[in-house]
Amino acid sequence: MVFKFLHNNFNVLNLEKSLKFYEDALGLKEVRRKVAGDGSFILVYLGDGQTPHQLELTWLRDRKEPYNLGENEFHLAFEAEDYSAAHKKHQE
Repeated sequence: MVFKFLHNNFNVLNLEKSLKFYEDALGLKEVRRKVAGDGSFILVYLGDGQTPHQLELTWLRDRKEPYNLGENEFHLAFEAEDYSAAHKKHQE
């Protein structure tokens, strides 16, 4: 059996702020969106325009308190052609 890796997911408290962060910091753009019929959640998938991998941001209407990431060890890995320029951008 073969499995195909599709995406990573982060739940976010502020969807618009998160979308702005991922676009400004990493150049990720929205590629699709699913809105629940009752408005209880929104899923937004972001892509880099170069690979099939996506980042899913999940916003839950009823969630009011920040997420506790606890001891979760997860990351997103990106490669930059110009590490120094990328580092400078993220320092700003």
